[in-house]
Amino acid sequence: MSAEAIALETASIEREVLMTGIGGQGVQLAARILALAATREEREVMSLGTYGGTMRGGNTDATVVVGDGPLTTPPIVSSAWALLVMHPRFADPLLAKLRKGGVALADEDLLEDPLDASCFRVVAVPATSIARDVDSPRAASLVLLGAFAALTGIVGSASLEAALASALPSYRQDFLESNRRALIAGMEALQAMDQPAWESGAA
Repeated sequence: MSAEAIALETASIEREVLMTGIGGQGVQLAARILALAATREEREVMSLGTYGGTMRGGNTDATVVVGDGPLTTPPIVSSAWALLVMHPRFADPLLAKLRKGGVALADEDLLEDPLDASCFRVVAVPATSIARDVDSPRAASLVLLGAFAALTGIVGSASLEAALASALPSYRQDFLESNRRALIAGMEALQAMDQPAWESGAA
């Protein structure tokens, strides 16, 4: 086997996950939880958050890259495997980065029109409704994150719950239990490992 073939065979898998929404939805918290959960599972992780001009109502995006080996992806990705759409207002530029075979999860309750998907899969989750149903109305982003983790297996449920506890600042620890309910409800909303992230399934 040639050196090039060996390098290709042993190359790490990298999963670029984009998140988008509006300020105040918890986009950056969801990204931090995913990054911490992946770190707990000894994966390589890179995370980057960007904000618009206002903390609430403006755009807020996050990028989390998770790999099973050393990462080669640059901090600002040109293409991505997955996108979580907490709110569609600023989603179009990130949707354009999704590559063939990727997946976009969106809060169905906030979509006015279906996402335009020609080469990737769209999964609509009524995240806002689910969050209300479990008495955690401000945690729709965690519902969507839990659903994404279940769908892809990018991180396990135990790691995700542990990361939630670590990610919440001290002044928000009173919300830990309600946020955990939202996360679990999201995990239960979709069929597990229907679009696996890693080679244990057909990524």
